[in-house]
This record gives sequence, C-alpha cells and structure tokens, in this order.
Amino acid sequence: MVVGAVIKSFACPSTEPAGLAWDGKTLWHCDNLSDRIYQINPATGAVIKWFMSPSILPRGLTWDGKALWLCDSNTDRIYQINPVTGAVIKWFASPNTEPMDLAWDGKTLWHSDLAVPRIYQIDPITGAVIRFFASPCTTPRGLTWDGQTLWHSGDQFDRVYQINPITGAVIRFFAAPSTAPRGLTWDGKNLWYCNNATDRIDQLETH
Repeated sequence: MVVGAVIKSFACPSTEPAGLAWDGKTLWHCDNLSDRIYQINPATGAVIKWFMSPSILPRGLTWDGKALWLCDSNTDRIYQINPVTGAVIKWFASPNTEPMDLAWDGKTLWHSDLAVPRIYQIDPITGAVIRFFASPCTTPRGLTWDGQTLWHSGDQFDRVYQINPITGAVIRFFAAPSTAPRGLTWDGKNLWYCNNATDRIDQLETH
C-alpha cells in the first residue's frame, strides 16, 4: 500500500465529524451536530456507548492514558473528561478562539487553532502555552502524536502532514483521502482520520 491509502473505512455515527482519539483498544469520536462523544469499536465501527459533550461545538479529542481531553469552539475551552461518566474533571481556556484538535505526547498537550493558524504545546496542569509554531496550512484541523512526531491535517490543500515537534518543519505530507479532513489519531501503527465530506472514519497507511 502507498502512504495515505485507506486500509479500512466505516461510516461516522453522525454527520459533522470532528475529533478522534485512540485509548489503546477503542476509538473515541466527537461530532458537532449531535454534540456527542462516542466510543467506537475499531473493527466494526459500531458505537459502544456515548455521552453528551460539555458544550455545543466539540472539535478535537485526545487520550492521556486515563482520561479524554476535548476542545470546544463554542466555549473556547479545553476540557479533561472522565471516560466512564462523561463528567468534566477540569477545564481551562484555549489559547485562541477557534480550537480545532488536541494531541497528547505523554506529558503535555498539543493543540491546533484555526483563528490564528498555529500549533501550541500546552501545560496540562495550568493550561499555559509552553511554545507554539505556525501550522503548515491556513486552515489547521486534526492533530495527533505518534510517539516521536506530530501528524496534522488541514483543508486548505486537503493534506495530512507529519511535523517535527521541535522545529515545526514538515517532514512529509500526503493527500488526504477526501476533502474536508478533520480529526486524526494514532493507533500505534497507523493513523485514523475522519472527514466532513464523506462522513467516514478511515484507517490510513503511513509506512
């Protein structure tokens, strides 16, 4: 398979797909039409369970090993969420006014924002910005961490970028499988991707 090829695909549970996260066994997904956070079986695409988002425009998700993190562009907040109950554990303001997605590197959060096209590194305890660099596109969307580098989607050119987290330099990129790319997550081997054109979640080849 070529890099960026779709390995498998299934329909999203609703029609405004946004963020994706991987917890080691299952996918988590938020949608800003239903305002729900879904847990999804990655083998079948079936919804295991769902709960309501804390606000009406959930955009991005990530998993820190114990809890979910969600960013919302209605409240411009980043929330830590109990994955069992859906209760908000804590929240802080996002760095700007169009939060899009989140990634977790084991110690800190990474965050993409559309109002000012940047990628931020954030202290998860205080919400303080550690540093930032410009997104490679003017319409940043999805973001995830693969253990060493960041992956980032944007719909300016409908691309998925691999990014050096130290310099912000693009290592490589490939065309997204469809227009309107949104959330990204890493399952330990490959990327998962959702888009707002076909309302599907795809697993993508990255090797």
